[in-house]
Amino acid sequence: MSTYISVCSSEMYQQTYLTFLLEHYDQLGLPYSYPVALSFLSSPILMDREAFLCYNDDDEVIGAFSYIYGTGENQYEDQHVIQVQVVFIQEEYRVTRLFLQAIQFLIEHITDLEEDVRELRFWTPANDRLRRLFSKIAENIASVDTVFGPIDEYRAAFSDLRAYAAKFRPVL
Repeated sequence: MSTYISVCSSEMYQQTYLTFLLEHYDQLGLPYSYPVALSFLSSPILMDREAFLCYNDDDEVIGAFSYIYGTGENQYEDQHVIQVQVVFIQEEYRVTRLFLQAIQFLIEHITDLEEDVRELRFWTPANDRLRRLFSKIAENIASVDTVFGPIDEYRAAFSDLRAYAAKFRPVL
């Protein structure tokens, strides 16, 4: 099974990104109200930031991820911080190889942009499976109970994430 990742570089791909995520909304498990979740999913496109699609060897979309620069608590002026807004891979494609491929792609993309990124932040539903996965690449800095379920907040230094990905043979 081969896969590849592409930047959503046109309106057509941005629409595909949003359509794919909305088709899988129930599987995303986002612990937010629908309007808040929709803002997370669409903000990379609305803020002129990056969204990505993962494809299988039949050119079918099997995953998507995206990010924005800055944090809401700092009015998005802390441009050295990237907030990963969403990561979703269809169940049958959730393998370490694709996850690592996405990390390597993201690191290479950010490096090529020559931005001064020093940190990545992201949130996930709080569960043991996701904690085991994300503890390999980031530090769990907070756990919060919301009316929609518990969430974990993670933080990773960009240099640490780059060093982690460099341990593995490129899968791009």
